[in-house]
Amino acid sequence: MMNEISYRKKNDDIECVHYKNWTKTYPPHTHAEHLTLGIVEAGKVCIVMNGASKVFCEGDEFQIPPDVLHEIKPVDDKGYSMLVTCVRVPAQAQTDPDDKSDAPLIELKDSILDQPENLYLIEEMAQDTNISPFHLIRKFKKLYGLTPHQFQIQCKVRKAQKLLEEEKSVCEVTYDAGFCDQSHLDRCFQKIVGMTPKEYKEASSPSENTSTKPGKTSQKDKDLPDRH
Repeated sequence: MMNEISYRKKNDDIECVHYKNWTKTYPPHTHAEHLTLGIVEAGKVCIVMNGASKVFCEGDEFQIPPDVLHEIKPVDDKGYSMLVTCVRVPAQAQTDPDDKSDAPLIELKDSILDQPENLYLIEEMAQDTNISPFHLIRKFKKLYGLTPHQFQIQCKVRKAQKLLEEEKSVCEVTYDAGFCDQSHLDRCFQKIVGMTPKEYKEASSPSENTSTKPGKTSQKDKDLPDRH
């Protein structure tokens, strides 16, 4: 059985990912400022959102709101096939303008999103938000599903993905995305994306490649016909 994943991305607002006979598990993570829409084409997949799990079968559709903690895993060794589209949602559409208590956390999140590569210690975050480190971690996780450190690592990986799509070398990406060394990048990248940076770079290459090998990723078309 051939395992395959293909990426089709036209811009930073819309990305499609096609999984075929996929058996990888994606640990708890979020999609900052992106709405995730998916349909299962074959097999079964279990999606855990905010601690509640649900199995989706062939023909089932699902939706994951922005910044909602979720996990994706196969139900059996047969894997799952699905088409997922991630659509950017304007930040102002996600927050309640009348709720001022979360303003420091929203600003912190935006700051991490803008420059995830920067060294930003929890003590500095606490000083910037005027919240103690302990309460900052608790409140941030309650609002976004991840601790500030987990969110920062996730954003570093997302930046690494973009840099790899721009044809930068893995070595360049390691430091431009804020990782201390390549092994650190590899560990974090595989945990979140489900493949190595090198595999992702090949999968997102602009050159057309219609050949696929078992267990490998492929990029068949960088342009969308009109995204996990």
